[in-house]
Amino acid sequence: MISIPALTAPTSLTPYLLLIGLVAAERLAELITARRHAAWSLARGAREYGRGHYPAMVALHTALLVGCVVEPWAAGRPFVPLLGWSALAVAVAAQGLRWWCIATLGKRWNTRVLVIPGLPLVAAGPYRLLRHPNYVAVVAEGVALPLVHTAWMTALGFTVLNLLLLRVRIGCEDAALTDGGRLRAPASVPSAGAAS
Repeated sequence: MISIPALTAPTSLTPYLLLIGLVAAERLAELITARRHAAWSLARGAREYGRGHYPAMVALHTALLVGCVVEPWAAGRPFVPLLGWSALAVAVAAQGLRWWCIATLGKRWNTRVLVIPGLPLVAAGPYRLLRHPNYVAVVAEGVALPLVHTAWMTALGFTVLNLLLLRVRIGCEDAALTDGGRLRAPASVPSAGAAS
C-alpha cells in the first residue's frame, strides 16, 4: 500500500491567514468607500475613464490575496523571520501610504478613474512628493504581502502582471487628468490628481 503524505499547513500559517483576512477586510472597506465617493462624484458631473481595465484590476488584486493563501499552504512555504518581518513592515507601510492617499483625496478618492470637471488637482499630502503615490503602495504591498510567508511565486506573478496593468491604468489617469489641460500642476509638484 502506498502512503501519500497529508498536506499540512505550517503552524506559522494561522497568523498569516489572519493578516490576509485583515487585508481582505480592508479591501472591502475600500470598495464601500469608493462606492460612496463614486455616488458623490457622479452627482457633481464626474466623467469615468478606463472602465475596460477595471475588471482586470479587480481580478488581479483578488488573485493576489488568493495566492497569498494558497501558495504557502500548498507549497509548504515556511515563515523565514528576517524576510517575513521585513516584508510585514513594508506591507504595513504600504497600507499607511494608501490611507494617506485616501485621506488626502477625501471624497475624490476612488478605485475607478472619476474626474469632476473644473476641480483643481490635489497637490497636498503624498501628492506633493509623488505623481501616483497610491500605486507606489500597491507595488510595495504586492511584493511584500506574499513574501511575509515566502510566497515568492505569488509576489513575482502579481508584480509582473501589475506592472503591465499599471501602464494602462496610469496612462488612463494621465489622459483623464490632461483632459482640458488639468495635468498642469505647480512647478514643485510632478503632478497629482484623481485616484492614484
